[in-house]
Amino acid sequence: MVLAFLTTFLATRFVTHAIRSGRGPFRDASVGGVHVHHEVYGIFLLLGSGTAEFAYRPGGGWGSLLAVLFGAGAALTLDEFALWLHLEDVYWSREGRSSVDAVLIALVIGVLLLIGANPFDADRSAGEGVVALTLLVNLCAALVAILKGRVVLGVVGVFVPLVAVLAALRLARPTSPWARRRYPAGSRRAARSRQRFPPGRRNRWDALVDLFASVPHGTRPRTATPTEPDPEHTR
Repeated sequence: MVLAFLTTFLATRFVTHAIRSGRGPFRDASVGGVHVHHEVYGIFLLLGSGTAEFAYRPGGGWGSLLAVLFGAGAALTLDEFALWLHLEDVYWSREGRSSVDAVLIALVIGVLLLIGANPFDADRSAGEGVVALTLLVNLCAALVAILKGRVVLGVVGVFVPLVAVLAALRLARPTSPWARRRYPAGSRRAARSRQRFPPGRRNRWDALVDLFASVPHGTRPRTATPTEPDPEHTR
């Protein structure tokens, strides 16, 4: 599932870049003049593979096939996360970067599950009560980290408790919900947050997102016709 997810995401970004740049044989899919986004295919793959898994519980090769289909469907759907978040086509806009964020975070979760990270594993603990208390504290720390604008560390922290605690104790980003509610304007913490995260500051995660979210250069939007989708909807 994880391998299919990663492969489908990379292939999808390659095809959408080629379409946007006008290179290769790739073209936008449309039915009756209506542009069909690739998340539509992803949703059907998720519904079909999920239903088949719950209904038949196949093993062996069939189970692996359903895992591949589910991973591919998840990648196609999350690659347009920004579209169903904003309810408009923002694939190549600044808001569209949230799609890449969603895909990469899902990939991090998949890899953590793949290597055996399981926050609900009670077999290696002293008992269910200890697990429940540890899980509650860890989830609270992860939630605080996410509210502070440290989403990746918060998600990883769900599986690795120490990461969640450290992220929750760190300074919040000035644009985060935590900072807006708990860092009053003119306060020392607000000043420290703005100094720590100045406008335009970039980190390694931003550089990684840029690899997939950057708009192809040297392209010119096509002129829309009554039978074509609007160029702003071209992926």
